[in-house]
Amino acid sequence: MTPEDAILTSLLLPLIGAAILSRLGKWPDSREAVTLLTSVLTFLTVLQIYTAVAGGARPELDLVELFPGVMLGFKVEPLGMLFALVAAGLWPITSLYAIGYMRGHHEENQTRFFVCFALAIAAAMAIAFSRNLVTLFVMYEVLSLSTYPLVTHHGTPEAKRAGRVYLGILLTTSVAFLLLAILWTSHVAGTTEFTPGGVLAGKVEGWPLIILLGLFAFGTGKAALMPFHRWLPNAMVAPTPVSALLHAVAVVKAGVFTVVKVIVYIFGIDLLAETGASIWLMYAAAFTILASSIIALTLDNLKARLAYSTISQLAYIVLGAALANDLGILGAGMHIAMHAMGKITLFFCAGALIVLVHKTEVSTMNGIGHKMPWTMGAFAIGSLSIIGLPIAGGMWSKWYLALGTAEAHQLPLMAVFMLSSLLSIGYLGPVIAGAFFKSAPPEDAHGDDPAHHEDGDTEMSVERRHILCVIPPVATAIGCIVLFFQAERIHALLLPIVGG
Repeated sequence: MTPEDAILTSLLLPLIGAAILSRLGKWPDSREAVTLLTSVLTFLTVLQIYTAVAGGARPELDLVELFPGVMLGFKVEPLGMLFALVAAGLWPITSLYAIGYMRGHHEENQTRFFVCFALAIAAAMAIAFSRNLVTLFVMYEVLSLSTYPLVTHHGTPEAKRAGRVYLGILLTTSVAFLLLAILWTSHVAGTTEFTPGGVLAGKVEGWPLIILLGLFAFGTGKAALMPFHRWLPNAMVAPTPVSALLHAVAVVKAGVFTVVKVIVYIFGIDLLAETGASIWLMYAAAFTILASSIIALTLDNLKARLAYSTISQLAYIVLGAALANDLGILGAGMHIAMHAMGKITLFFCAGALIVLVHKTEVSTMNGIGHKMPWTMGAFAIGSLSIIGLPIAGGMWSKWYLALGTAEAHQLPLMAVFMLSSLLSIGYLGPVIAGAFFKSAPPEDAHGDDPAHHEDGDTEMSVERRHILCVIPPVATAIGCIVLFFQAERIHALLLPIVGG
């Protein structure tokens, strides 16, 4: 299979899988087997493309000319390759987890869930491989629409209200700001193609350049920069596998990926560095980092706490891109992968707590590590990655981001990164400490504890009974450690985008 054929195959496989899944509602075992098979085949296909891109190739595929001079087409470069690896690589493990969660939680509409999940992955892959702004915009909107049924999955008034906020913010920002920015770029540059070094040098300068950057940054609502962030915590009403999709695999990563790609291939980092047009964006991202971290400290609901953590971590990536230097860009790109692995681990664990012991509030989780040692052990490792400590991969992306602030002579922003890591310890540390170093309240000793059974099973049987909710977070926690030792591979993949 040629790399070009692999691009088409990686886009078609999730679509074909979705079509087949839609016909398997009466056969859940077959439906889940197709889900796993489709996700694995997609990942294997993406690995073939990675081999070519890592070797220096830039495979292209044009589908149709939308209007004169503008193709609906795809071209794989290193940043898009990394995003595709994240989306395709985490899809199989998320599917396995979703099967365990949806069955264990007795969710309705499971067929619709898996169909929309596959469509969302297809859209994410298309965004990753987009060769121009028009293709990216079309697929960006498809991703918003395909994930709406997932956010409103439960069909409750709360879920419908969250869906309105979700779609309202994402569509409003993309149409009002992002589309305007694309049209403006096309008018002044005569192209929407992603081009190494950018296309705007000598075409836009001064305040118009700053405004155009603002339209792109805030038009990409999936990046969740404040004040366009409310959709993300509202979407926590969705099932936990959806939260994992939103926060780690596809949606938010599509947002920050778009911001980084636009800065690298539309503006060009040299233009932003020379003009200082992105300095305001650095500090807007810094505000988002600190404000969302402080909010996370105040929240007792674990998923809500993790949601605001995600907002903070996404702003790391935006800030790194806005630094407009090699180290900042490399750190931002690496953090796409590092945060994905760490945050999906935390959301997997949060969902396991819901399914296995019906706990959602941090204040009720004291002693839970003794009943769920594997789950909470995975949570601890995922937390290390989010905080930026060894031996988890998040340390390296934060290291490059901090070096980027030094290279840009922005020491206040280095202080923001350091303070944010301390705040991360503040909102994640108590979960781990309570789980392993505090005793469970007396009412949890037996009562409705699903780990205590008349047949004499031990407490640890709670994890064995729901193994599909335990294996995935353990696997992704191991992935956090693997990324710590294999960060050089990601660095080597991304190096060409900064001319290395």
